[in-house]
Amino acid sequence: MIKEIKLPDLGEGIDGAEISEVPVAVGDTVSPEDTVLVLESDKASMEIPSEMSGVVSEILISEGEEVTTGQLLLKIEVEEGSVENEKSAPEKIEDVPKEEMFEQVQKPTFSPDSEERSSSSVFASPGVRRLARELGINLEVISGSGQKGRITKDDLHGYIKLQMSMSGGTVPKVKKEIDFSKWGDIEVQKLTKVNRITGDRLQQAWQEIPHVTQHNDADITELEKVRKQLKEEGSQKDIKVTFLPFLLKAVITVLKEIPKFNSSLDHTGENLVLKQYYHIGIAVDTPHGLTVPVVKDVDKKGIFELSKDLMDLSEKARNKKLKPEDLQGSTFTVSSLGGIGGTAFSPIVNPPEVAILGVSKSEWRPVYDLKREEFIPRYIMPFSISYDHRVVDGAAGASFVERFSQALKDTDSMVG
Repeated sequence: MIKEIKLPDLGEGIDGAEISEVPVAVGDTVSPEDTVLVLESDKASMEIPSEMSGVVSEILISEGEEVTTGQLLLKIEVEEGSVENEKSAPEKIEDVPKEEMFEQVQKPTFSPDSEERSSSSVFASPGVRRLARELGINLEVISGSGQKGRITKDDLHGYIKLQMSMSGGTVPKVKKEIDFSKWGDIEVQKLTKVNRITGDRLQQAWQEIPHVTQHNDADITELEKVRKQLKEEGSQKDIKVTFLPFLLKAVITVLKEIPKFNSSLDHTGENLVLKQYYHIGIAVDTPHGLTVPVVKDVDKKGIFELSKDLMDLSEKARNKKLKPEDLQGSTFTVSSLGGIGGTAFSPIVNPPEVAILGVSKSEWRPVYDLKREEFIPRYIMPFSISYDHRVVDGAAGASFVERFSQALKDTDSMVG
């Protein structure tokens, strides 16, 4: 019996992916959970597992190819009676009620056509979604003229023309090609899918969000002592204890006191969604590009548990093992360059969040002690907070950096 493997729904906001590796060949025997495909998606690199046991009979894709949800990837010959070992999933989109598809956003679905869906139930082809994403256009504000409200290219072009006529603006021009080899030797390196998508998202965020960045320093001398103690204890459990879990605990303290920083604007831009959960995105630099896995329920975890989560996510990010659920739901992001260097930087807000914390390299500095009337060495950590000025004003930004600096000194509450 021949069974088909199609590309599943990769998660919210991920329209398609580029194939970076096909680790199987025709004639190979595979089992459930064996990797048959490695993708570079809109959010990160990830592996697609087999859903059944059998022998690969046909491969219909190749490295470097762009694939979309529901596309046929390969065929596997399975023995009669072994079908019950497959993961249960509908083979045709017609088998799944539309209402159920929209209600179960996180549940993988398989689709044989080229129509894509998002959590907002907007229907559009991958090409339309890609163009809208590149131009920073929210498809939710466009009325579709296609079947069942599908947004066509004509609908998108019409919206662009309308906005141009209303604002007097112009569509960004295509950059002129430059032959850099005229002036010397060059080497051309193709950007990874992650590089390209991250760049597009950052550019869009910078254009759409009125950024403000405030800087401050924190005295983490006592925190360093506590960290070293826990580091020794953690080494006995094969757990690496860095500063990051302490930073996350301090962040949670401030987010609970100033909830605007743990919020998002809704799609209308008129309402603020205050979140009662605390999932923190961690910017991770990998050989494949920048990615932001998410540590869930940070407020409910201790230092060792957070350290273990960070170790697992970092390893998965470096080895292209991240899954869609590892990249979704963040309410606030931390970008730490402390292990690299620098005294300050201005991180770019990761929408739909409204703020991001940037941490720079700590150093020992002489600090004047008024009581002792002398300079004493203190371990100082510089940090920055960038925020969406539509939501957070300067006073709240100043309060955040001051309160965060104080929270880092309260080591008892972190390890308690």
